[in-house]
Amino acid sequence: MNILIIEDDKKIANYTKEGFKEEDFVVNLAYSGEDGLKLLKTNTYDALVLDWMLPGIDGIEVCKKIRESGSTIPIIMLTAKVFIEDKVLGLNSGADDYIPKPFHFEELLARVKALIRRASYKSNPHIQIADLTLDIHKREVSRGGKYIDLTPKEYGILELLVKNRGKIVKIKTIINELWENDSDISSNIINVYMHHLRHKIDNDYDLKLITTVRKHGFRIDS
Repeated sequence: MNILIIEDDKKIANYTKEGFKEEDFVVNLAYSGEDGLKLLKTNTYDALVLDWMLPGIDGIEVCKKIRESGSTIPIIMLTAKVFIEDKVLGLNSGADDYIPKPFHFEELLARVKALIRRASYKSNPHIQIADLTLDIHKREVSRGGKYIDLTPKEYGILELLVKNRGKIVKIKTIINELWENDSDISSNIINVYMHHLRHKIDNDYDLKLITTVRKHGFRIDS
């Protein structure tokens, strides 16, 4: 996935960039609204992380210009402003979400991924891998036309794997996405969920879709 960060504080910008790179994002940085708008004209991004207080054109104006151009790119705005009227102003300018500074990168990552998923759902609620089908809107799963009954957590894990098809999904990522960094959740618990999920998805089929990558995580392939 490709992401653009527009942030004039280079320490925050580089910290955020490195965090997204560790999660396998391709990241571009801009330190001003003008430079960010230029990058948006020449590149395609899955999401934009936009600081409010920028030199020259501030984040609100950048957001308005993006929406006036017809772009629907998911935008999350960063700001030190804390009053509700500021949040309303940011959202009314076209931002999809809003996170105050200082922030934890894990929360920013989770919100960005949620925005990207939401955008993808609008364009196509069905995901197909081999004979496995997910209906994102209904949260239903079938394989070979046969309905598969999953618990909410099993479905959440499967959706993460499917949306990252061909890539390793780390246990840490699963915990962050589905348990919100719950310190009581261990890798052993995730392994139990994966055992049940693999039984439901793969046991009755010759083609096995879910792979365990030892000491790293899990992957789903077509």
